[in-house]
Amino acid sequence: MDFNLTDEQQMLRDGLTKYLASRYDLDASRAAAKTGAGWQPDIWRALASELGVLGASLPEEVGGIGGGAVELMVITEALGHALVIEPFVDTVVVAGGLLQRCGDPAATELLEQIVAGTTIVALAAAEPDSGERWQDASSLARRDGDGWVLTGSKIMVVGAPLATHLLVTARTEGTDGLSLFLVDSDSAGVQAHPYRTIDDRSAADVVFNDVRLPSAALLGEQGGAWPSVARARDEGAAAICSEAVGCMRKVLADTVGYCKQRQQFGQPIGSFQALQHRMVDMYMEVEQSVAAAYLAMLNLDADETTRARAVSVAKATIGRAARMIGQQSVQLHGAMGMTEELAIGHYFKRLTAIQYEFGTTDHHVARYAELTKT
Repeated sequence: MDFNLTDEQQMLRDGLTKYLASRYDLDASRAAAKTGAGWQPDIWRALASELGVLGASLPEEVGGIGGGAVELMVITEALGHALVIEPFVDTVVVAGGLLQRCGDPAATELLEQIVAGTTIVALAAAEPDSGERWQDASSLARRDGDGWVLTGSKIMVVGAPLATHLLVTARTEGTDGLSLFLVDSDSAGVQAHPYRTIDDRSAADVVFNDVRLPSAALLGEQGGAWPSVARARDEGAAAICSEAVGCMRKVLADTVGYCKQRQQFGQPIGSFQALQHRMVDMYMEVEQSVAAAYLAMLNLDADETTRARAVSVAKATIGRAARMIGQQSVQLHGAMGMTEELAIGHYFKRLTAIQYEFGTTDHHVARYAELTKT
């Protein structure tokens, strides 16, 4: 298999990396997360108009470039390396994938707006009692004349405070499966309870109190949304695995650089063999994570079982690596590693959060075991 990037993919990687290195300031992004709007809209618009990143993996029919898994991997790794908090994975990867597959006119229009950088979309799927099993949703959409009335609650909707639209999973009367609904965030009856996550992202718990929706709010086939939602979850998991690779590369480089400078007993601590062994172990974990991220990304278009196995292997591998690399980097930096003055502390929080997004490490270990039963 050829793992070399094409000229176009290299240009995408280099252009995005250079832009983020010069324009994406870590202190500014954290200030926006804590005291501002929760994100930097000018950065989002630049990703759309200056770099074309928001449309790189979306179809040409909606204004995108029509790229595939490799383009997505290049983008997410660069975003992870710069610790970007803007909701790329939630809007472009997860919501974008769902909208592409449902094929409704409203979805097409929304995809065009995502590519243009004028719309943020978040998936509301997890519920207080469903745990890892998104398919066990109890939110209900019932018919009311030509429209629908949506009732229920969702938790940990990442990007919801920034979103203009929500994609909401719900049961519908007369079917056993899940349906997918498009809901304007400012609709009457939508109550969001926003908060900032440990890794400085915007999220919310959302309650739907008899939210009235038009007939066109139902996306795709009634009761048939779960296969697409399951795929979107795997796509999101694969994307954050690639993002984690970018984070871990940065963390390793910063840790090696620090150990070359920090003096102890009159010499750099990086010259101590015991610490060299730790950094070699970190390097090995990074390389295994790179291979796992490739495995997941390049199997997103495979059959359902192959895709699920590849994603679970990657998520479990990277969950373990993220924990090990994050903890080792903080320890090698000493007490400074936990402060917000150093970037390493922010990367540690992000690597910790990634272990729980789109399924925990334990969940994916169990899912892989179930999928490989003979």
